[in-house]
Amino acid sequence: MIDRPTGRPFLDDPGPVLAFAHRGGAYHPEIVHLENTLAAFSHAVGLGYRYLETDVHVTSDGVLLAFHDTVLDRVTDVRGVLADMTYAEVQRAQIGGREAIPTLARLMESFPEVRFNIDLKAAGAVPALVALIDEHQAWDRVLVGSFSRRSINDFRRLSRGRVATSAHPLEVVAYLLSPSARLARRLTRGRPDALQIPHRRGPLTVTTRGVVRRAHAAGLHVHVWTIDDPAEMRALLERGVDGLMTDRTDILRDVLREGGRWREPE
Repeated sequence: MIDRPTGRPFLDDPGPVLAFAHRGGAYHPEIVHLENTLAAFSHAVGLGYRYLETDVHVTSDGVLLAFHDTVLDRVTDVRGVLADMTYAEVQRAQIGGREAIPTLARLMESFPEVRFNIDLKAAGAVPALVALIDEHQAWDRVLVGSFSRRSINDFRRLSRGRVATSAHPLEVVAYLLSPSARLARRLTRGRPDALQIPHRRGPLTVTTRGVVRRAHAAGLHVHVWTIDDPAEMRALLERGVDGLMTDRTDILRDVLREGGRWREPE
């Protein structure tokens, strides 16, 4: 963990490591097939998770949805492209045969003490997300990332730097390849607050000790996704990462408990 405040309340948690429930803990045995639903997020919060990871798309009439795919087909009983549908049309879809697709606004209102890691999945969602964060005054409760360089840069511009963001892929490359934290920070103009990266990409180890050291020297957190294996969790924690995202919220909780890193609900 970084041993000094980052200047971003989202990241300045007093606990030893941030535990993220990825899509609410998509593969926990009790909520299989209910990813990104109110039931899944409620389950994670009940386990003690204070950081929830979700994705956002926007409907044709401007409503932000906590949903991963661009289409409804994989996880619901309705077919269609989200961006082409109104919110009223989307409301007819059921995840796992019983759960509605939640709006991001409802999640924020349902869990006022929870912080949200949000993955921007569609460029059209950027202005709506900025407006929603402003409406809820949730600048300190949110970290936003995207695989799209354009989307995350547009978000940074529209949010006027008030919200923590993670590095887009080119910024990640700067930390992977730069010989020093100073150069990596200069190349990224100090914009990202966190590297959110996989442990490995094919044969390449992405989350190396060197990457963690450079990120920390530049004042960035390192969060790794999506880790469901307990041995892998332990190895990454020993490497000094600041957060882990998991679909198996039960396993990560057990691993953190055994190392005295789990913060029990009050």
